[in-house]
Amino acid sequence: MKMSVAGFVILIICFISFFFSISRSAGDTLNATQSLKDGDTIVSAEGSFEMGFFPPGKSEKRYVGIWYNKIATGTVVWVANRDIPLNDSSGVLKFSGQGDLVLVNGTNNIIWSSRLSRSATNPVARLLDTGNLVVGDVNGDDPENLLWQSFDYPGNTFLAGMKGGIDLRTGLERVLTSWKSPDDPSVGEYSNRLHPGGVPQILLWKGSVLRFRSGPWNGLWFSGMPNLKPNQIYTSEFVFNDTEIYYKYELINSSVVARIELTPDGALQGYIWVHRTQEWNLYIGASMDDCNRYALCGAHGSCNINNSPACGCLKGFIPKLPEEWAAADWSNGCVRKVSLDCREGEDFLKYSGIKLPDTRQSWYNKTMKLEECKRVCLKNCSCTAYANMDIRGGGSGCILWFNDLIDIRQYNENGQDIYIRLAASEIAAYRSSKGKERVRKIIILVLSFAIVLLGLFLIFVILKRRKKFRRKGAVVLNRGQEVPEERETDDLELPLFDFATLTDATGYFLMSNMLGQGGFGSVYKAWRLFNEESFIELIDESVKDSCNIAEVLRSVHVGLLCVQQSPEDRPSMSTVVLMLSSDIILPQPKKPGFYAERSLIGGDSSTGKQDTSSTNEVTVTLLEPR
Repeated sequence: MKMSVAGFVILIICFISFFFSISRSAGDTLNATQSLKDGDTIVSAEGSFEMGFFPPGKSEKRYVGIWYNKIATGTVVWVANRDIPLNDSSGVLKFSGQGDLVLVNGTNNIIWSSRLSRSATNPVARLLDTGNLVVGDVNGDDPENLLWQSFDYPGNTFLAGMKGGIDLRTGLERVLTSWKSPDDPSVGEYSNRLHPGGVPQILLWKGSVLRFRSGPWNGLWFSGMPNLKPNQIYTSEFVFNDTEIYYKYELINSSVVARIELTPDGALQGYIWVHRTQEWNLYIGASMDDCNRYALCGAHGSCNINNSPACGCLKGFIPKLPEEWAAADWSNGCVRKVSLDCREGEDFLKYSGIKLPDTRQSWYNKTMKLEECKRVCLKNCSCTAYANMDIRGGGSGCILWFNDLIDIRQYNENGQDIYIRLAASEIAAYRSSKGKERVRKIIILVLSFAIVLLGLFLIFVILKRRKKFRRKGAVVLNRGQEVPEERETDDLELPLFDFATLTDATGYFLMSNMLGQGGFGSVYKAWRLFNEESFIELIDESVKDSCNIAEVLRSVHVGLLCVQQSPEDRPSMSTVVLMLSSDIILPQPKKPGFYAERSLIGGDSSTGKQDTSSTNEVTVTLLEPR
């Protein structure tokens, strides 16, 4: 059968298309005999990442880079020739005769090279599904024995599995650097690098100006980055030994797509790809508020983003330049009220919930206990503060500071403890003020308790002659007095409480007995009738005609305000006096405190029963009206 001309042409086109598709995607590797031209790409084994030539943003310049392959945005995570772009599509990526991976332009000049750590007889480059481009010897059997990898030379993106830090053996420093703009991947103003001095920490720089400090690693997260605490998305690791210092993270779920980017304006931000919305979702940021600005409050200052102004001096310190401090210029920080003189009596004041101060000039010991840490610091007249190095398992290790304490901030949660040295007189003054504060709190507690009792008195003085009672079993009063079985009385004096049962439980036992059970549920009943505006039912029939109803109801109203559940809602003693002696408008009382939701004694049902129990041999008898 003869093939028509049209059929032959179609066959040739299909063959060319097939050959072209093979040449455009050369699997996940590039060997010594292959080259990658502009328009060709290699794709990682599972298709997660792709490498080739691209123009960033609106630019027409050409770069070799790695980007996400399966998501629509084509987000670039690494660029080879970021500072030397190609002006046309003549670039070629290939291996040189020495085994280096090189990028050459149209005139065959090398504009970028991998600079292998040692020569390779048969090198091969492979793009991994982590986004890492690795170069090794095809004859090598050890996957860890790499000649070169792109993860050692990050750009603006930090991926899972990358190491951010320093190899102390080779001097290799892995630094994150921003792009100049979305259209220009060359090295920008910002860099994020680990500083190995003292206790290591990560520093964010704008040129030569320090903008943000992570704080030291505390075993779980960096002291100044509590948002990196353990979570369900990734695990964190910080290695600090004689050969390496680095931080890295690993994704718990391999299906999650995440990256950390240092943006052109200096924001260090973490993103997760949301498949449903097909967009990047910001989930973490290192520089989110003013208190993260390095040394905003100066030496011995502390920043609390919830305060206004945010900066304040540590206890025992005052503003160095009060006039500048008043003008919201805190850069000169604070100075000690009393200078240290290394005399007996100097001690340390504990601060909790903070970001530890700058540790670049600090001293550390990884095994020392906290008490030993304190003794070492106290013996050294230059030591100004100490803290645990690791907060896990109750704390371990020791950090000592010998200079000004800089870049401290306060956290509501996930902060650390630090112990700051103060002069003997300041310690004595603090302990005295702490004692006075304790006394003040006790006084407030007593007054609050008195207000509750006053409220109960105001209510029960109206309600205690409410009904005639009959005996149900034996009635036992405070002193063991028993009411005869057939006796009826309308003057039975019910005790407000038995002082014998008022123990260190303070008001709880008292209130639970008065308001929740044992006949004193009438307080809750009073509150309920008050809210139903059935005021008149609160007054005993025997006194209703001879009393000033408005005054009685006002007294009950004030009494209910005094027994509200939240102490913050209860009026002060002076306010109670004002409420009872004036016509000021009273707020609506909230539910009484310590009330247990159960059936009330003397409720609507005269046949209802309630079991009682006693753990202190004090008999409680139920009384019900006839």
